[in-house]
Amino acid sequence: MFNEWNVKHPIWFANEDIHDADEPYLPSLFEDSFLQWGNEASALASFRVGQFGIYSRDGRCHATEGHRIEEMNISDEDVVRSALQAAFDNKGTSHTVASDIQVVAIPITRRNDEKIFAALLFISSIDVTPNLFELEATALHYKSCFYRSFEQLYVKDMLQYQERTDKEASRRDALFLVAKRLYDQIDVTSVLSEMLHSLETLYPDSEVNMHLSQDYVDGDPRVKPLVFKNTAHDIVAQAFLDGKPAKEHDRDGGMRLAVPMSGKQAAYGVLCITIGRGKWDDSDLPAFLLLADTAGSAFENAKLYEQSNLLINELKLINDMTKRLNQSLRVKEIFQFATSELLTIFGADHCCVLQLNKETNQFVVKSGNIPALATETYSSEYGFCGIIYRTKEPLIISDYWNTRVVTSKLMDNTGSRSLIAAPIFVDGEVVGAILITHKKASFFSYDNYKLLQVMSTHIGLAVTNASLHAEVRRMVITDNLTGLHARHYLNEQIQNRQRKDAFGSLILVDIDYFKRVNDTFGHQVGDRILVQVSNIITSSIREDDIAARWGGEELAVYLPGVRTEKALRIAERIRKQVAEETDPTVTVSCGVSEWTFDNEKISVESLFYRADMALYEAKNNGRNCVIVGEN
Repeated sequence: MFNEWNVKHPIWFANEDIHDADEPYLPSLFEDSFLQWGNEASALASFRVGQFGIYSRDGRCHATEGHRIEEMNISDEDVVRSALQAAFDNKGTSHTVASDIQVVAIPITRRNDEKIFAALLFISSIDVTPNLFELEATALHYKSCFYRSFEQLYVKDMLQYQERTDKEASRRDALFLVAKRLYDQIDVTSVLSEMLHSLETLYPDSEVNMHLSQDYVDGDPRVKPLVFKNTAHDIVAQAFLDGKPAKEHDRDGGMRLAVPMSGKQAAYGVLCITIGRGKWDDSDLPAFLLLADTAGSAFENAKLYEQSNLLINELKLINDMTKRLNQSLRVKEIFQFATSELLTIFGADHCCVLQLNKETNQFVVKSGNIPALATETYSSEYGFCGIIYRTKEPLIISDYWNTRVVTSKLMDNTGSRSLIAAPIFVDGEVVGAILITHKKASFFSYDNYKLLQVMSTHIGLAVTNASLHAEVRRMVITDNLTGLHARHYLNEQIQNRQRKDAFGSLILVDIDYFKRVNDTFGHQVGDRILVQVSNIITSSIREDDIAARWGGEELAVYLPGVRTEKALRIAERIRKQVAEETDPTVTVSCGVSEWTFDNEKISVESLFYRADMALYEAKNNGRNCVIVGEN
């Protein structure tokens, strides 16, 4: 069963071959394969009447049967060299005879290019008649043993490489998560705690300490002051002063490593890890250094954050927020980012960002941290949104419970008393509102009120950019006349769906005698017919289906996850509706094709080719019909 399966499913490395760069590995391969071959071929008659050896092209003997050929009583070593040279030069079996011995050298060639890389040598006395056929078969047997050893080494190397790759990938993922968690912290205490926790998680059998020039964390025994006593023998002090890692080994074979924790402006301390014997791999050092650098940068950021005054902090927040807002071109992402940032900036309990729906003239909750209001809509005249919409001005409420100028579900449901709010403008018009609350009265200051006003302006600019980008993208992927998608967009979507779906169908729709319509009624009527047919197609398909103008009077519909039978019904429905509902009346011909995961070739081109051939057949069959293409 194994051999039959192997014939039908060749082993992936069966055609791998040695190369000139593999020369350092050949001696061990020669020895291993020669031993295997000797065990398997020892029953041959040639083993009883002579000796075998394996030689490389440089004339070196790498293995022999019984004892080394160099130790045999050979009166003329030139005979051996002559036989080998003849085999290598003539690329065939060489039989050389001397006064007391005879030597047969059979070249061993590579799998792919037939290049000689070794020779199997057979030496016997002069009175033995060598069986050249048996010797050449034996050489082929040795070659198979050699490549068996080579494949084992190849697979071993591949497995080791994969193991190293997996380890490095796992390390990168772990470092990425640690770096992300570190940069998520905004104060010194959190950075240090997260760093120590991450190191203890990554190196569970170690002891981790942090030596800082100042004691930033009270009560944590892992954070120690940085002292400079006996610096010549203290690796912690050495690492800090020299700005580079230092390590030492204990009597039990364990290791202590000290790495400076530096930011861009200064060194803030030393990260020290003590780990037992056999628990440390030197390949971990770059990752550990990167981790220390990440911790230093995160620590520095947190330190600067704590030291900055309110004005500098506000300017930085505005700048950072503007950059992040401009990185996103999706309105929803902008609102979500704004919500999380505003909650942090103002230390608020709740934040709600709403967008105005111009068609219904209602404010819709787009983002917030209040689940009960996640799907709420409000009239443009309701509550604080109504005041903002009417006045186009920001708003501050010190104590909602005492003033209650309007009724607000947001304030009532969250038990909030303080509020600051601001409109979001696009082209001078209110398109949304930001509401930020806190349960304490008079929590927000007038500076907070002004800061929110500035930030809402930047949010409005980001929304404007996102809206313009969405409109430009809509124009790029949409046919102006029919409102259907453009051809290139359809191609992209089909390619994407073919990567993840199991099957799908395509309908090509062509308006019959369209040139006659243009010649008879004029191009304006022709355009109107195109729009009518496009509307019929749009009304006949699902929301996830993709309709596009393929070119001229030819339209296309891709139906993801739909087989031929259903696609045929949809095409037939389109055909009937076009004949019944267009004015002036026209008909259409349709070609249908499908793809499935079982197809030998899955591509947009093959899908369209089959549908186009079916459409061509529909035209030849009298038009106003639907034909299914053959797979």
